[in-house]
Amino acid sequence: MSIVRPDRIKPEQEVKPPIFEHVIQSGITRESLIVLHETEGIGNATIRKIVDQGYQLLYPSLSDASKLREGEWRELGAKPEQASAIVASFRPDVLASRVQWHLKHEVQLVTYLDEGYPPLLREIADPPWVLYYKGNWKLTAQLCIGVVGTRLATAYGRKVAEELSARCANRLTIVSGLARGIDTAAHIGALRGEYGTIAVMASPINQCYPPENRQLYEQIAQKGLIVTEVAPGTKLHKGMFPMRNRIIAALSRGVIVVEAALKSGALITADLAMGYNRDVFIVPGPVTSPSSQGALDYFRQGAYPVLDESDIFFVYQHDIDINGSAAKEHSTKRLIGSEGEKLTPNEQLIYDILHNEPLSIDEIVDKSGMSFGHLHSVLLSLTIKRRIHQQPGSVYNVL
Repeated sequence: MSIVRPDRIKPEQEVKPPIFEHVIQSGITRESLIVLHETEGIGNATIRKIVDQGYQLLYPSLSDASKLREGEWRELGAKPEQASAIVASFRPDVLASRVQWHLKHEVQLVTYLDEGYPPLLREIADPPWVLYYKGNWKLTAQLCIGVVGTRLATAYGRKVAEELSARCANRLTIVSGLARGIDTAAHIGALRGEYGTIAVMASPINQCYPPENRQLYEQIAQKGLIVTEVAPGTKLHKGMFPMRNRIIAALSRGVIVVEAALKSGALITADLAMGYNRDVFIVPGPVTSPSSQGALDYFRQGAYPVLDESDIFFVYQHDIDINGSAAKEHSTKRLIGSEGEKLTPNEQLIYDILHNEPLSIDEIVDKSGMSFGHLHSVLLSLTIKRRIHQQPGSVYNVL
């Protein structure tokens, strides 16, 4: 029979991130987290339920999980079939085979309980409990920026993703998903930079997907970091890709969308980033291109336009050394736009209004008399022409 701690009974509430101290006080160990995570039929939500119950109950205790019986696992929140699978997973022969697998494939693990676990991942409601990796884990402690986009990238999108990632990687680490198209271009470019790249996979650590990126996978494992939360032996299915996207969004301080159609999976990452209070950046593309429609829509939601790496460095200027030697080495050639382009009458009007002081978009509407929709178009055009810059909070200033 379970015994509840009376001071830990809580009313029903929305799902919030686990409280780290509560996870510690649940009694669960690093080894037990790994066993639960690698048990077939046990997902993140079940582990969360077990940890929450472990925190609230005096008995049964998770401190010696290997000795718990099926009935005790059920009291901790597992379903009957899950409880049976968990008990089987704690058998010594099963534990030994798992350790051997990790050693054979040269895989390392970080759990939610470990000191090296990325703090940004602890901020989300469904953090990965276990991460498998190959490469340089220290990259997760750097300032990371996600770069995502369509798998069906245009030549323009691939070129911009590769070059922008290469330039940004001189000051920060690029995170992407090792998918075809924009992801691939971003990783290739970032490998040229000092701060490298992190590939977050939707497949087990030993299974490169897509297969044609195997050589890129090996390069990243040597020079960057490959990471996944997917347990060994798990069959790849489409639900794993949104799960992967949440890690990209959470691990990054901001996410750059290079190209994305209206139904692109990259928009899931952008939506998650906004939900996690991360910055979202959009590379402007042709308004007539289907590959740009989904990304361009984020300008209406206050996303930052990105024309080259300086737009990223400006936002994070207090977190990176923008005057360091690596920063001086990058090309001064603009990726998009030109400062010498002539202004239209409406653009000149807005430019003159902003000349004296930075203004919010509401203040610009009042001073200019333009409709919001028309003004938004003018502001975007001025930004692309490198005449103004958007600050946090949709405040604009002249350059």
